[in-house]
Amino acid sequence: MTSITRRGLLAGAGAMLAASALTPAWAQSGYPGSRVVTIVVPFAAGGTTDLLGRILADRLSARLGGKFIVENRAGAGGNTGAAAVAKADPDGYMLTMGTVSSHAINPAVYSKMPYDHIKDFAPISQVASVPNILMVNLDLPAKTVPELIELLKKNPGKYSFGSSGAGTSTHMAAELFKVATGTDMAHVPYRSSGQVTQDLLSGQIQLSFDNITIAWPHVEAGKIRALATATPKRLAVAPDLPALSEFIPGYDASSWHGFFAPAKVPPEIVARLSTETQAIMREPAVIEQLKKLGVDPVGSSQAEFTAHIASETKRWAEVAQKANVKIE
Repeated sequence: MTSITRRGLLAGAGAMLAASALTPAWAQSGYPGSRVVTIVVPFAAGGTTDLLGRILADRLSARLGGKFIVENRAGAGGNTGAAAVAKADPDGYMLTMGTVSSHAINPAVYSKMPYDHIKDFAPISQVASVPNILMVNLDLPAKTVPELIELLKKNPGKYSFGSSGAGTSTHMAAELFKVATGTDMAHVPYRSSGQVTQDLLSGQIQLSFDNITIAWPHVEAGKIRALATATPKRLAVAPDLPALSEFIPGYDASSWHGFFAPAKVPPEIVARLSTETQAIMREPAVIEQLKKLGVDPVGSSQAEFTAHIASETKRWAEVAQKANVKIE
């Protein structure tokens, strides 16, 4: 897989923006007009959600003739930023990039939620599906998944794993792994994937699950050992990396990212944003950029995304119950 830095990705997005044509018909509707539209990313800058949000902001700015920007509001596994959008004026000028964490997992693991992930949002489109991969520190004496399981079983509670926050997909991927293998590890939550990677490299934690977009450059550089992908099948960008389902039948802990508006935003605005987002995720240049990162573009309809959220909410609630994960 070819490593792509954040700067390179944004440069590619900027090039696509410059090459695109505006859509005058949309401008005639009055939205977005001269006002700035803010896309809230509920995680720190530099992560996968941030990268996808910035590509979407650039492409929407180009296609709709307005100005879309990204604002990072990290905290509480995505709850802080999502809550701000849920409470925003429903005029279409504050939107959010939600994830499997903020819109499927968190309702099952947080005792108190600052929003209703179903009632307070209008799903626009699932933007992408992003594989998580299982990685370990190079000093850990486990070079395969079976070896890791054996090591953890012999040393319950001795080793720790990091995540980008309690309730995130990277946290729950490990909890699902623990439940499926009957192992025990200590959870160390961080505020960003970058912090997780730093401590994994230094050996402060021994393993982690993370989005392939963040982790793979370190794997390629030989600084971290990848043991498996958390997807049902092997990845085209890493065909030699086994899938965890090869050792744990049915295992799937993929991450996904989607576009949301506050619930009462006029339906015609939500529908048009959905149409444009679906079109963006079909653009050859966007597909090429994302595929190089190991990201699968989706671009689903509103109805498809709504059904996906319902299914994922049920699935992760069952995992949280089995793993006894609850955040006060």
